[in-house]
Amino acid sequence: MAQQARAIKTRRAILESAAAVFAERGYERTTIGEILVRAGVTKGALYFHFASKEDLALGVLDAQMLDEPMAPQAIKLQELADQAFLLTHRLQHDALVRASVALTLDSGAVSVDRAAPFRAWTDQASEILTVAKSRGEVLVHVDVTDTAELFAGAYAGIQTMSQIMCDRNDLLHRVAVLLQYLLPSICTPALLTGLDLTEGRALKLAAEYDASKLRRED
Repeated sequence: MAQQARAIKTRRAILESAAAVFAERGYERTTIGEILVRAGVTKGALYFHFASKEDLALGVLDAQMLDEPMAPQAIKLQELADQAFLLTHRLQHDALVRASVALTLDSGAVSVDRAAPFRAWTDQASEILTVAKSRGEVLVHVDVTDTAELFAGAYAGIQTMSQIMCDRNDLLHRVAVLLQYLLPSICTPALLTGLDLTEGRALKLAAEYDASKLRRED
């Protein structure tokens, strides 16, 4: 058990170091040697977890996704809002997630599948919307795939704007506004009052996420 915990910690340290160097130098200019120095691990330890620099980059990109499912909600569309709120918290407080998003937007990383996070987020949104529509939560004319792609793209644009303008300090407010305008356009009117799209909801989710993360690390 202790050995497994050490392996998880080592993998995380390598990912964080790679993410930091990618962010500073760009993916293409980064070398494995630079990552080894930053992480303070041997080449053998790195290659035990990652087969190549590209594999490392994919690990960094994957850091955007939650490592455990979110709690199911009585109104399925609430889960879509909760995902956006929780990603916002992680972007503001987790350097690895920030570096993951930066790598996604690094146009110089031509050898990396930078579309993977967009596909993953779109697929998750599509799954939620499909279930929501089957429950009658979504208006009948709404196209699930188009809406999922709009949601992922709109979030990406909002967070980029917030990053450039104020280092994401206002991101929570911007995301709440996005949700408060987007979800009413697709949601069955009778369910709107049951959705919590407020910043208070986001803060509650963040506190629960942080508490759960601490328990896992202990």
